[in-house]
Amino acid sequence: MSQETSIAAYWSDGMDEAGLADWARRLRARLPAKEISLGLVFLSPKFFPHAEAVLEILRLHARIPLLAGCSGGGLVANAEELEGAGGLVLALYSLPGAKLKGVRITPDQVQSADGENFWPGETGVAPTQVNSWLTFLDPFHLDPERWLRSWNESYARVPVYGGLASGDFAEPVTQLYLDGQVFEDGGVAVAVGGDVALMGVISQGCTPIGEAWTLTRVRQNLIQHIGNRPAYAVLSETVQQLPPEEQRKVKDNLHIGLAVNEYLEDFHRGDFLVRNLLGGDPQSGVLAVGALPRMGQTIQFQRRDAAAASEDLTELLARAKKRLAGVEIYGGCLFCCNGRGKNLFGRASHDAKLVQAHFGPTGLAGFFCNGEIGPVGDKNFLHGFTASIALFVRVQPHDSSLRTN
Repeated sequence: MSQETSIAAYWSDGMDEAGLADWARRLRARLPAKEISLGLVFLSPKFFPHAEAVLEILRLHARIPLLAGCSGGGLVANAEELEGAGGLVLALYSLPGAKLKGVRITPDQVQSADGENFWPGETGVAPTQVNSWLTFLDPFHLDPERWLRSWNESYARVPVYGGLASGDFAEPVTQLYLDGQVFEDGGVAVAVGGDVALMGVISQGCTPIGEAWTLTRVRQNLIQHIGNRPAYAVLSETVQQLPPEEQRKVKDNLHIGLAVNEYLEDFHRGDFLVRNLLGGDPQSGVLAVGALPRMGQTIQFQRRDAAAASEDLTELLARAKKRLAGVEIYGGCLFCCNGRGKNLFGRASHDAKLVQAHFGPTGLAGFFCNGEIGPVGDKNFLHGFTASIALFVRVQPHDSSLRTN
């Protein structure tokens, strides 16, 4: 957990080739005794016309063997969240014993993906060769849900972290970067193997309310019965049993959590995949949700607001810190939903400061996303309103506990 193994910095001076080259050299010099394994770069839309030149300058002058990243309307550098940023962030990571490979994902591949052997054949990365994936996708020319379904099939139980690239809200254009190449569709991914894995925190911004229930009648995305009672009645009763102040907080902030592992004896924060509660009909007793729940699945209603999001991230980071006691951490990445930041918390850098408070000082880089990627239980999902945090950690060949979330 040291800046000696990773470093991140923000460049705000526009396209000044000589200045940028000197800045990259000076950043590299801050890790003089380390071999750089990976560089991550996140560019604001201001740099779109110059992206190829920027990548070449950074690769050459910071001596980066593998460089990946994407565009972001807001950027993250260490403890700062730079919303509406006009610059770029570069992070350098020294990952001893890591085996890394960057791959390109095309929309045509996603359309053709079929069977568990498809992606290993396309990427040249077998499931046994990768501990984790770091991914950046374009949200406008690729179906991320379809990609993730096929990816999960090929790389079952292998954690995936990252996000959907963002840019100028007025333009449906993003960029993806892999070494010196710039793409405006598909995705890029970095396979992390060898003695390094990604260990993460997926904070979906919610706090559970009421008790856990079992779904007893479901039709597609409609929940008809919960605990053999009309679903709407159970939700109404759950809210009415809250203290008056809590009832005010849940107004327009209700969501539903779907358990991803039914074999747990007790369910806690982080055990649920949070999805939107789309509406309810008191007459029929039916609730509509933004997912396809299963009969017999455990659910718990959730509240999402600034206080809940802060509480959720704080608790999950504390739990992760305890789990990683004694484990070497080389640096991290933070992928924040565009709906977080000052819009949600009323102040800047909430998420980045919390990550640094628990794991810093360490090199941390990332961006504000159009959707976040991360595992809940043993499966990877696309999220919203989420902070997806990935830490590069050292693992031993026999240590499987840190190779999955």
